[in-house]
This record gives sequence, C-alpha cells and structure tokens, in this order.
Amino acid sequence: MSEKSVPETRSVDGDTRRHIMLMLLKHGPSTASDLAAHLDMSAAGVRRHLDILVSEGLGETVDRRPRSATAARGRPAKAFRLTARGRSHFGHSYDQLAADALGAIRELGGEEAVRKLAHKRIKRIVDGVTPAGEDEESIQRTAGELADAFDRHGYATTVTRAGAGIQICQHHCPVAHVAAEHPELCVAEHEIISSLVGLHVQPLATITGGHGICTTNIPLTPIENLPEERSGS
Repeated sequence: MSEKSVPETRSVDGDTRRHIMLMLLKHGPSTASDLAAHLDMSAAGVRRHLDILVSEGLGETVDRRPRSATAARGRPAKAFRLTARGRSHFGHSYDQLAADALGAIRELGGEEAVRKLAHKRIKRIVDGVTPAGEDEESIQRTAGELADAFDRHGYATTVTRAGAGIQICQHHCPVAHVAAEHPELCVAEHEIISSLVGLHVQPLATITGGHGICTTNIPLTPIENLPEERSGS
C-alpha cells in the first residue's frame, strides 16, 4: 500500500462516519440495518463505523422497543444514537461569545432589545420562505420551506405529518447553549413560524429542555382572535 493511499482511505472513512453521524442526528436511534439501507452499505460495514463512534465516546447503544407484538417476543433491537459529545461535533454557532453579548444587550436595553435581536436573527434564517395560504397544501408547503431553511443553517430539520397536524423537528440546535440562557431565541422562532403558516403552533419538546429534539407542532386549524398587535403585523 502506498503512503498516499492511507490518508485517502482515512478520509473516505471519515466522510462515511460523519454521514452516519448526521443520519443519527436527524433520525434518532437507528440500527445498523436501518443505516445500511439508507447508505447502500452492508450492515457489517456500518456497524464497524458505529463501533468506532461508540469507542470514541461519540455514540452509544440503546435498546429500541419492538413495534409489533410478534417482534416483542424476540430480543430488543440494538440501536445507536449520538452522545452529547457526538452532537457537539456539529457545532454551536455562538456559544459563550453570543451568550455574553446577549447578556450585555439585556443589561443595556432590557428584554425588549433581546427580543428584537432574536426576531431579526430568525427572519434572516427564514428569508425567502413563502407565507402559507389558507389551504392545507399551502401550509404544508410552507412548513417544508421552513424545514429546508432551518436545515441550511445547521438545525438538521425534518418535517412530517402527525395526526391532524404537521411537525417540524429540529434534531440539532446550533444555538442551544445560548437559548438555554436566553429563551427569547426560541420564542421568536415559534412566533415567526406561526406568522408564516398562519396558525398557532405548539412547542412540544425542546433541546434546551433536555429532550434531545425541538418539536414544533402545527395544528391544521385556523388562528382565531389574534391579539391586536399581531393581527396588524
């Protein structure tokens, strides 16, 4: 084997491993077979990468509950998920510097100044997203555009139908550390989503709350009796 081929092989392995990490980030606990089906690899090949992630403290194993009574009689499927250290490899865009800056803004201008900055930030992220009309298809299209916009900014976002609503799920938050200290960031995000889809939204889970995922539910029901300050915006 030539000296040149060794780093090339490691680079390919590194790219594959990062892709696996991204899939775990977006889809949550997954088995080697699940990942292999998406990556067009053998389960054994994927498992080798997963074992390395576990050995490096970037991944961990969990027992995934069977979805059917028949499967429940067998052994639980071993699934893999990222650890907090694994998630940190996808970065936190602002971290302590931003937390300090927002703290200073709060001291100088109060909560309203932080709220305005939070709204400005989210508006920049969703710039170009088409506001929804009143029909369900339009709302779902806007939700998809929102998911794409957040995904482009590092949120590892998916959108799914859930019962009578639509859920936008962020499997990573690049400002989670800052949002834990300044919840105005999350509030502004939900308000902008609500404004664009034209419906009330329900935050069901947050990464800052320890859930490992931010889930925003969009019930497919019209907004009624909007507060005067929002209805005129």
